[in-house]
Amino acid sequence: METLGKNKGVMLVLSSPSGAGKSSICKALLNLDKNLYLSISTTTRKKRPNEISGKDYNFVSINEFKKKLDQNEFIEHAKVFDNFYGTDKSLVATKINEGKDLLFDIDWQGAQQLREKMREDIVSVFILPPSKKELEIRLKKRGQDTDEVVKQRMSAATSEITHWAEYDYVIINDDLNISVRTVLGILHSERMKRIRQVGLGEFIRTISLDI
Repeated sequence: METLGKNKGVMLVLSSPSGAGKSSICKALLNLDKNLYLSISTTTRKKRPNEISGKDYNFVSINEFKKKLDQNEFIEHAKVFDNFYGTDKSLVATKINEGKDLLFDIDWQGAQQLREKMREDIVSVFILPPSKKELEIRLKKRGQDTDEVVKQRMSAATSEITHWAEYDYVIINDDLNISVRTVLGILHSERMKRIRQVGLGEFIRTISLDI
């Protein structure tokens, strides 16, 4: 019986302003889909109490980050709120070619760089909050930032949201469960795109009938 080769992996990119629920959606997606792997970013940001180095992020010093940058180890990088973030180039190539799907929790700057280099492999989703008021409530409820930082994040959100039109899909995260199911539906559909089905042309030739 003829079968297709292993599909090329999908690069699922999720972006949003802080507090829109992107991290919660990512966590749920990883729990529900076992072929989806988190692309772990390298960052100079300080580790939060609930985070694990090597699982949530690879935490490094500014000097270490700059060294990796000079050695061209990142496929994308960005500076967000005085902290640097970058995605390891070799990790991405390995996973995608193995047919594994990668989830990217990155901002619009990183998403732009990924699109420039690997457009056919990327599916991008922008997450919006249901309202400005709700966004502020969520930021304060996290209890991770000072009032001043919350104010900065609210200000930055206005600029970040202007990039919504650069994404393939846009979701208003009013209900987390619905948002998660919607993103899963997008991922499942994108996996079946013709360009990702390795060996499809050869398979078609084996079942075509000569008339």
